[in-house]
Amino acid sequence: MVAGSPPPQQSTTRIRHNWVRTLAMAGPAFIAGAWQFGPGNLASAVQAGSAYSYSLIWVIALSTLFMLVYADMSVRLGIRTPVSMLSSVKDILGHRVGAAAGVGIFLITLCFSVGNAVGSGLGLSMVFGGSPLLWSAVCTVFVGLILLFRNVYRTVERILLVIVALMAATFVLSAIIAKPDWYQALEGAVPTIPPGGQLLIIALVGTNFSLNAAFFTAYGIRERRRTEAEYRQTTIADTIPGIVAPGIMTSLVIIVAAAVLGRTGTEATTLTGLAKVFEPIAGPVGSTIFALGLSGAAFSSMVANATAGGTMLSDALGKGPSASTPTAKRTSAIILAFGLVITLVFTSSPIQLIIVAQALTVLIAPLLGVLLLIMSNHHDLMGTLRNTWWKNVIAVLGLVAILSLSALLVYELAT
Repeated sequence: MVAGSPPPQQSTTRIRHNWVRTLAMAGPAFIAGAWQFGPGNLASAVQAGSAYSYSLIWVIALSTLFMLVYADMSVRLGIRTPVSMLSSVKDILGHRVGAAAGVGIFLITLCFSVGNAVGSGLGLSMVFGGSPLLWSAVCTVFVGLILLFRNVYRTVERILLVIVALMAATFVLSAIIAKPDWYQALEGAVPTIPPGGQLLIIALVGTNFSLNAAFFTAYGIRERRRTEAEYRQTTIADTIPGIVAPGIMTSLVIIVAAAVLGRTGTEATTLTGLAKVFEPIAGPVGSTIFALGLSGAAFSSMVANATAGGTMLSDALGKGPSASTPTAKRTSAIILAFGLVITLVFTSSPIQLIIVAQALTVLIAPLLGVLLLIMSNHHDLMGTLRNTWWKNVIAVLGLVAILSLSALLVYELAT
């Protein structure tokens, strides 16, 4: 043993302790990822694979890169803002701007709530049988009970970390069962725009480049009291895996849809249809695995969506920037109730309507992107954690992309 070096047992203990500390940093970005990876995301991915095979995988890769940069901005803002994101927006850019951002995010969560209610009930009915509407009600009530916990955010964080890990396993298994052509899948990383795919591309970007989810990351960082000294560890243990994981899972759904439908010659433009197509290939087990992934995606998104909407509207109204405030809890309950009521009234719940609702969020998202970009470049607020030049370049490209898609969506809806 070299003189002065620690004994092997001490060295091993130190390494284990460092790993545990690093893993303990995970949380806020995984909540953002769980929020963006919901039923609308899955529905868009299934249609992409069904209609255009592997050719739209590049949209997911590019969206994930943009999402990663904006989530990183939000992490640094969460570290540097004295009270909360919207409070700092109000101080620097004006009260009306901060209030408008909070209300805009609340409207986004209302759009997402319908897809979450539909997807949670649909997935569980595929696994356990029974009415999808009944399962939607059960999931909504269960999430409502989570809101009764004293520390809502930490409870939600622990639940979602487990669900995201289980979802990752189910979609990897689905991809293994489907046996896709991986070479063709890699070719899908080359950008092409197939005829008639514009609205679907908008939906894919709207669900994978989720500026509302990126914006909320700052709140998780504040809840966890992250410091500037912990920024690097947070990036490695939380930001990168928390944002990249949903991108990989979405790509796997596209790959599975393209592979399964290509082999069977069957058309499936719904989540239920894709799960049933698995049966000739892998029997009921393959179908159940995919349905479990759908259930996890819908439930995790439902939890994160209600929590984020309640927290940020509460902050926008000056009632506190925490998910545990009375205003936040009441708002979260309203979001859950809205999703369930719309699901019960419009029982057909076509997947196309969910995709359109997801696409509509890109009309509000640009405001959030502009706010993140401006705030993360503010010298007095950010100090040494200001954006670097290359992050600004990628952020501007992402903002141009989302603004272009917003204009395209308006054109598509008007014609």
